[in-house]
Amino acid sequence: MSDAPAYVIANFTIEDKDEYRKYEKGFFPILKKHGGSFFTFDDNTKHLEGSDPRSGRMVIFQFPSEAAADAWYNDPEYQALSEHRRAGTSLVSLTMVHGLPPR
Repeated sequence: MSDAPAYVIANFTIEDKDEYRKYEKGFFPILKKHGGSFFTFDDNTKHLEGSDPRSGRMVIFQFPSEAAADAWYNDPEYQALSEHRRAGTSLVSLTMVHGLPPR
């Protein structure tokens, strides 16, 4: 699956807006550094079936590969920045999903 994109889905509740804004301000340059692109976010998702895993916000972004997603997550600059996310939110989940390989 090395040619397949990877998607990261975050599900969390913002508890400290000021702390979370510090995270948002630094997020996009690090995302782009690893070839990532922002897909969407939603504060009002609609649950259709099963146990509702969602919290306040769902965020989806994409990387060109699993390796790029891993490099982003393990980047020391991102890990330092993510302390603001950890301090400002309650995380339900941060999940990587593999996309379909190009045809």
